[in-house]
Amino acid sequence: MIKTFIVICIGAGLLACSSVTEVFLKPSILKLDGTYSSNASIDSIVKPYKDSLAKEMNVVIGTSPINFITARPKGTMNNWFADAIFVNQTYNVRLTDPVMCLFNIGGIRSSFNKGSITVGDLFKVMPFDNELVWVKLPISAIKSIETYLIKSGGEPLANANLVQGKLQLNGFNSQTKFFWVITSDYLMNGGDKMDFFQQKIEVNFTNKLLRTALLEEVKRQGLLVVDSTTRVTF
Repeated sequence: MIKTFIVICIGAGLLACSSVTEVFLKPSILKLDGTYSSNASIDSIVKPYKDSLAKEMNVVIGTSPINFITARPKGTMNNWFADAIFVNQTYNVRLTDPVMCLFNIGGIRSSFNKGSITVGDLFKVMPFDNELVWVKLPISAIKSIETYLIKSGGEPLANANLVQGKLQLNGFNSQTKFFWVITSDYLMNGGDKMDFFQQKIEVNFTNKLLRTALLEEVKRQGLLVVDSTTRVTF
């Protein structure tokens, strides 16, 4: 690959009858032809870090019994992803109000193939440093979520179902005035056009990355749990 550098030569002349200084710019072109070899000293410095990172990424943390898939309106990866986060965030929490998980399929950037799962696989699934958040919404926001799910064709859900276009939350009753949605800070801030989060009453930040929670659940499960149920119908 040829790279071109423009070298600017500056010459200055001073007029005898004036205090004005004129500056003349004369560009010239220097072409470099790609025959330059890598710097051995730099390579020797970088290599240990590169090898260490590769070793860490190749650590096996679990096993997948199937080829997980993401799809609309349902997919095994959709369900596993949302369930893993729900369990991670609620296993030691006493739920007194309805709580659901809601994510976007576009945020799941890869899936698990049958066989061993490595740390690197988790980074492929979730390469972004998104934080998990709990968002408190009024019951009136349910209609907006229903409309969104119908329009998008379905998203990953946990502890809730969209049945014939109506959102059903576990723990919901006639006295319920608000509910919580566990999601990412990106979506809470309106990412993927999830504008219904603008109705938020309160936000609890977990200081935990979404990827970290997923990694913890892969380790905890060992052999990943498969759930192929349909959670979204119109």
